Amino acid sequence: MSTQTPPAAVATGMAAFDRTTSRWGRLTMLIGLVVSLSGSVYLGFFSGLDIEPSLLFTGFAVVASTFFVIWLVEPVTYFPILGPAAMYQAFMIGNISNKLLPSALVAQANLGVKGGTPKGSLAAVMAICGAATIHLTSLLVFVGILGTWLITVVPPEMMEVVRTYISPAIFGAVFVQAVMTVKQVRPVVIAVAIALIVQLVLVPAVPSLWLAATGIVVITTAVVAWFARDRRAEKKENTLAE
Repeated sequence: MSTQTPPAAVATGMAAFDRTTSRWGRLTMLIGLVVSLSGSVYLGFFSGLDIEPSLLFTGFAVVASTFFVIWLVEPVTYFPILGPAAMYQAFMIGNISNKLLPSALVAQANLGVKGGTPKGSLAAVMAICGAATIHLTSLLVFVGILGTWLITVVPPEMMEVVRTYISPAIFGAVFVQAVMTVKQVRPVVIAVAIALIVQLVLVPAVPSLWLAATGIVVITTAVVAWFARDRRAEKKENTLAE
């Protein structure tokens, strides 16, 4: 007797899951937006600081000029891997690139599923739940309870090493995991080549572009990889799917 779920039931269940997560995701994101802005709104309008609207617009313009590219690039970059439900989680929790995205990639790789598929989306959701739980627990124990004591016993030299190498270690692991997940040489070579050109040629030539370097690499890689994709393999996959 087969225990496999019929495809129609899977599609119906995922559609209901997407509707539920979209409804509650939008609601919780709006609540988070209101809560995060409440302090600034209070200081700006009710604290008697007499902040001029022109100062607010100037401050926003400065922030937007710095992070506008990231606002566009991050959702486009993360969505194919995380899926809609995990996107709500990720942007509510934060630390996406250095914590949540690696967790999702590791979970998908170990389960043998791809991002953008129903199984891949569910794996990303559960991975983010686990990452957030571990993060909060570790913060409670190692920062809230043992934080002051740990600072006194950890040598300053070790702290300096951690600050210097922790980000390269995380992003290096994420890169390798992404390469092993994609299992396609062509887009990996394109991404590495474009990143090297932007970082070693474009940014030194035009230093003002250093903040937009990540966005330039992501968008250029996506465009070039799309036009340089293996159309024969893509056609073969579509034929097998039919």
